Order: sequence, then structure tokens, then C-alpha cells
Amino acid sequence: MLMSSSSRPTRLQYMPNGFRQLSPGDHVLCAVTGEAIPLDVLRYWSVPLQEAYATCEIATKRLLSAQ
Repeated sequence: MLMSSSSRPTRLQYMPNGFRQLSPGDHVLCAVTGEAIPLDVLRYWSVPLQEAYATCEIATKRLLSAQ
């Protein structure tokens, strides 16, 4: 039986202009809120911290606190 990747978190390598999927799955978790972010709507991440964020507001607050 084939396994579906739906409803499974994936692991990504975040790069400056995109990301590379390292394991099967359809979403990642926001590093701050734990909210599931579908890959097709993932827009905010940190390359140095290798984290994803659900919104630009969350990303900005996290990146300012990491300085």
C-alpha cells in the first residue's frame, strides 16, 4: 500500500530563495505558535535559524528577538 503524505509534517532545508523538502509531508509547524503551515502557503522563514513562521508579524518579532 502506498503511503500518502497528507496530514504529515515535513522537514525542510530553508534557503534564501526557497526551500528543499527533506522528508515527505504536506506542512511544517510555525516555530513560534506551533500552527500547521501548508507548504503551498509557506512564505516566511529564517535561513540562519532554519525555522518557519505562520505570518510576517510572527517572523518579524522572532527575528528581532534573536538579535
